[in-house]
Amino acid sequence: MLNKGKASHHQFDGWSLEERNPDAIKSWMPIWEWFYRYYFRVETDGWHHMPQSGKMLIVGSHNGGLASPDTSMFMYDWFRRFGYDRLIYGLMHPAAWKSPIFAIPGSMVGAVIAHPKMAIAALQRDASVLVYPGGAEDLFRPYYMRDRIHFAGRKGFIKLALREEVPIVPIISYGAHDTLIVLADFYDQVRQVHEWGFPWKLDLDTGVFPIYLGLPWGLGIGPLPNFPLPIQIHTRVCAPIVFERYGRDAALCRDYVNDCYEKVCFHMQLELDSLILSVRASS
Repeated sequence: MLNKGKASHHQFDGWSLEERNPDAIKSWMPIWEWFYRYYFRVETDGWHHMPQSGKMLIVGSHNGGLASPDTSMFMYDWFRRFGYDRLIYGLMHPAAWKSPIFAIPGSMVGAVIAHPKMAIAALQRDASVLVYPGGAEDLFRPYYMRDRIHFAGRKGFIKLALREEVPIVPIISYGAHDTLIVLADFYDQVRQVHEWGFPWKLDLDTGVFPIYLGLPWGLGIGPLPNFPLPIQIHTRVCAPIVFERYGRDAALCRDYVNDCYEKVCFHMQLELDSLILSVRASS
């Protein structure tokens, strides 16, 4: 456990690797299975690319608002294939840990706070780490960008992979971002109004302020939790990406990090375009 003293006083705060509970994961499986088979009717492929052992950084594109349905559907696939003992931890935004609705179940199924120290601790335990670099900006990207890989320029995951010398396994999905319709993100405008005196609580600031159409609100204003529409989701595990060189020096080289970042984004966009074409061709 990392920061043992802190974690002992603040359970479910994301700073411990010990909250993960296989029994809790098992209890979620029937629920996930129902959504997987009947609500989202998930079709998946590419799992032969997933290494059968060892640590890795699994990198995904976030979709579908705070519900993020493709995330839970990926986790269902992972556990039904690998069981409950193979360690995997998911990095979750610090703002989510301020709400017990997300913090308690998240920590029990393997979520930890999105901080480099926790990711490194998990990898050094020989666990896999699931990360969505685009964060809230990706979750609530506008509808016209629903078919785009959007990491918002964040390259910390590249530095992590280089420093810890682990492959990146990309995962993509199509359909999950149709489970709500994000009209626009007014974060910059709302923040400006806040600076003028509008009483907006910035302690829960996620970096986005979307306006979206979806359940249960009809019209959602702000980063409110949503219930996804029953749209079919297609997921794919892509071939691992291995870079030419690794280590601390590689992770500190800005140009090399940028090149690796562009390589991952380009590869994932190609895979997503291919997945979309195959889905549309078969429909």
